[in-house]
Amino acid sequence: MTDEKTGAPHAFQADVARLLHLMVHSIYSDRDIFIRELVSNGADACEKLRYEALTQPGLIFDENGFAIRITVDEDKHQIIVADNGIGMNEAELVSALGTIASSGTRAFLDKLVEGGNDDGAKGAELIGQFGIGFYSSFMVASKVTVETRKAGTQEGFAWESDGKGTYTIRALSLEDAPANGTRVILHLNDDGRPYAAPGRLAQIVREHSSAIAIPVDVIEKDGEEPYRVAEGSALWTRAKSDITPEEYTDCYRSLAGQLDEPAMTFHWRAEGRQEYSVLAFIPGSRPLDLFEPARKGRGKLYVRRVLITQDADLLPGWLRFVRLIVDSSDLPLNVSREMIQDSPVFAAIRKGIVNHVLQDLTKLAENDLETFQNIWANFGAVLKEALYEDPERRDQLFKLVRFASSKSSEQVRTLTDYIADLRPNQTAIYFITGDNHKRLEKSPQIEGFKSRGIEVLLLSDPVDAFWVSTAVGFDGKLFKSVTQGSAEINNIPLLDGHKDPSHETSREVAALLGYMKQTLSESVDDVCASERLSESAACLVAPAHARDRRLEHILAQGGLGCISKPVLEINPSHPLITALARRFSTSEDLSLIEDTAWLIHDEARVADGEPPVDATQFIERLTRVMTRAAQAPSQ
Repeated sequence: MTDEKTGAPHAFQADVARLLHLMVHSIYSDRDIFIRELVSNGADACEKLRYEALTQPGLIFDENGFAIRITVDEDKHQIIVADNGIGMNEAELVSALGTIASSGTRAFLDKLVEGGNDDGAKGAELIGQFGIGFYSSFMVASKVTVETRKAGTQEGFAWESDGKGTYTIRALSLEDAPANGTRVILHLNDDGRPYAAPGRLAQIVREHSSAIAIPVDVIEKDGEEPYRVAEGSALWTRAKSDITPEEYTDCYRSLAGQLDEPAMTFHWRAEGRQEYSVLAFIPGSRPLDLFEPARKGRGKLYVRRVLITQDADLLPGWLRFVRLIVDSSDLPLNVSREMIQDSPVFAAIRKGIVNHVLQDLTKLAENDLETFQNIWANFGAVLKEALYEDPERRDQLFKLVRFASSKSSEQVRTLTDYIADLRPNQTAIYFITGDNHKRLEKSPQIEGFKSRGIEVLLLSDPVDAFWVSTAVGFDGKLFKSVTQGSAEINNIPLLDGHKDPSHETSREVAALLGYMKQTLSESVDDVCASERLSESAACLVAPAHARDRRLEHILAQGGLGCISKPVLEINPSHPLITALARRFSTSEDLSLIEDTAWLIHDEARVADGEPPVDATQFIERLTRVMTRAAQAPSQ
C-alpha cells in the first residue's frame, strides 16, 4: 500500500536515471519540444478513452467533449497540462513514467553521450523517436507532478519526481484527483520560467501542435476564461488546398516525433469499394532505429475519426520508414483491434496504400530526381528488402531502385540505365556483392569487366546477397555474379587501349597452378587461370555449383549453412606468377614457392575483406619471404 501523505519511494530504471541526467545537462537547444510532447501525450490519452468508450459508453461523462487544457501561472512559476482522457492507475504510472521499454533507448542514450554537451540540437531531434517525450519536461522543470485517475475507477494517484534518480507515488483523495484523465504540473526552474510569460505557450502550441485531432485551450491567468489555440480538426479530413506546408510539417513532427522536415508528403482519399483517407510522410532523415530487428512501421488507424490503434500493420517491413495515418469509413468499430487487422477490408486498404506509395515514389523519381535521390540515400537499403520479400512487386520495384556501379562512383544508376549501356555480345547484368562499397570498387574480380567496358553493379547492402539469388532477371537479361563460376566475357570486345588480359597459359604456369592446387587443397576447391583478372595476381571466386560467397558468409554467421571452398583464380601473365613459375620449373627452393603460394591465397582473402587463414603463419611466411628478398644480391 502507498503512503497517502508522502508516497512510496521508487528508483527509476537505470536507463531512465541516465536519460534524465543527460536530458537536463546535455540538451540545451529547442526546449519548446516539451510542450509538444505533453500535448501529444494528452491527445493520445483522449483517443484511447474514445476507443474504450465504444464498448463502455459510461466512461465518458464530460459533456464538452475531449480537450487539452494548459494553465499558466506566472506568479507560482507553474504550467499545468491537463487532459480528460483515459488516465492511469498505479501500475500504469510505474510502467509509463518509471521504465523505458523501447529497444532503441540504448542507441538514443549512446548518441547523446557520443554527441557531448554541444549536441543539443541533435539530442532534441531524437527525443520523440523512442517514446521518451515526457522526460523532456525536466529540461524546464525542477519538479514534475502527475495527478491522474483511470476512467471508470474510484482511485486517484500522484506521481512526483525531481528527476534526480527517484520518484514517489501516493494515493489521492477523489476530491483532489481529476474526474478522469491526467494533470501534469511543471514546477519551472530558472531556465523554464520564461515559458510562463503571457502568450508564450499559446504561440508554441499553434506552431507545433495545431494538427493534432484534439482541441487545445489555454488559460493564462487564474480566473480567466480559456481560449482555444488549436481547433483539433483532423488534418487528413481537410482538402489539400486548405492545408499549408507548415501544417503538414507540424502534423509530421507530432506523428514521427522528429524535428526535421518531411521529405515527401502523401495525402489522398480513396473512394470506391473501400473509402478511406490517408496522410503519410517520408522523414527527411534516417531514424536511428531503422534497422532494429523488431522495428515496424508506425501507422495510426482510425475508423470514422476514432483511433483504433497507434501501431497498425498497414505497411510491409520494407516501407517501415513511412509515417502514416489512415481513417476508414468501412471497418467495423464493434470488434477487437486484432479482428479488424485480420479482415479482408483491412487487407484491401493495406494493398491500396502500398500501391499508391510506390506509384507516388515512381512519379517523384521521374519528376524531382534530387528529392528522390535524397530519399533513396536514406531509405534505399530498406526499399530493396522488397526485392526479396515481395517478389510479386519486383518488376515494379526494378523501375524504382538505384544502384552504385563500376561506371559511376558519384551517381546511382537504374537498371534501365544499365540496359541502355550494354556492350556488344553482353547477355547478362553483372554484379558483385560485399559489405564495403569502396572495397567493391577496387575488387580484383571486376578488372577484366572494366577493361571491356562492362558495367558491374556494386551491391553492398546485406539484403542484396539475398534478392539477386532469387531474381530471374530484368528486361530479358539474367543477373550474374562476377565472383561465381567462370566469367565468360572473352567474346565481349576490349575497350581501346586495353590489352587482352587472358593469354594462353604456358606450360610452366600450368605446372605451377597444379602445385598450388595441391599445396592449398585444404583451403581452396581449385586453382586455375583467370579471364577476369587484368592487373592483380589472384582473386577468389565461388565455384559454379556453390552460392555467391557473400550470401554464404551471411548464412553461415546465422548458423544456416557452411562456407564452401572457393576457387583461387590466377592471372597467368602477372610478373609475380611468371617469375614464380620459372623458379618452380627449376625446382629451386620449394619452401619459398610454398610460402609464396599461401601468401598469394591470403592476399586474395584480404582483398575480399577476410583475414588470412592463419594470422600467425601468415606473418611467419611473410617474414621469411621478405628476408629472402632483402638478402638477394642487387641486380
